[in-house]
Amino acid sequence: MDNNIAKLQEIANQISADIITTGRDCEENVHIGGNLTLSEIMAVLFFKVANVDAKNPKWMDRDRIILSKGHGNVALSSAMARKGFFSLDELKNFDTLDAMLSMHIDKHRMPGVEISSGSLGHGLNVAVGAALGGKIDDADWKVYCVISDGELMEGSTWEAIMSAGNFHLDNLTVILDRNNLTIEGDTEENMGLEPLAMKLEAFNWSVETVDGHDISRLLDTFDKQSPDNKPKFIIAKTIKGRGIASMEGKASSHFFKISKEEAEKALAELKSV
Repeated sequence: MDNNIAKLQEIANQISADIITTGRDCEENVHIGGNLTLSEIMAVLFFKVANVDAKNPKWMDRDRIILSKGHGNVALSSAMARKGFFSLDELKNFDTLDAMLSMHIDKHRMPGVEISSGSLGHGLNVAVGAALGGKIDDADWKVYCVISDGELMEGSTWEAIMSAGNFHLDNLTVILDRNNLTIEGDTEENMGLEPLAMKLEAFNWSVETVDGHDISRLLDTFDKQSPDNKPKFIIAKTIKGRGIASMEGKASSHFFKISKEEAEKALAELKSV
């Protein structure tokens, strides 16, 4: 395995472990299954693809990373802490009174994030606005927006998709966490999204479908140039609860309280992968 890929995989594994230990130590329920889908994506974004500076989080020329999938905050917090935006010890206080890190992102408490998030369906709109602003300013920085497939049931998301294609925002990349599950069950049973790639292409996007847990493939997809000044949409196929047999592919892993015994078993499973 390439050394760079091996290092990124190590970081992704650390993020997955952080998700489990945070869920274990938090007194409340935590979004575990839908954070484990993001480990590789966050590792690749923060440690390879995006141009960010943890020592200067408000740097004007930084790339903008927007997590529209607000309940993915444990994975985001782990990646940002390991990048150096704040101490990893902050995860020990996750979702406690006055803590920096909360169940959903609060930009007023969490340094280095672009927007507060939690109400699904608005993050991509903000990302489109940021990308359009970058175009107006003739800026070199890029916008990366991570969304959930459940957000594709929101009309506001499709308005943003239509706008980005119309304005040829080739400085915008969307990464869709396509795990096919919301808290209510299978997306195709609740509000069918397929044929998703064809729909997005019809809205003038360049669309790539990739294994969201394959770091090498993710890197190749991020590097691939989008044709004809089109925004890029990466459909990252992921597995909810990935790496933990009792959680994989189950809507029940979305939001729950993991016991210390379950957590220790899960951590052992992650080490064996």
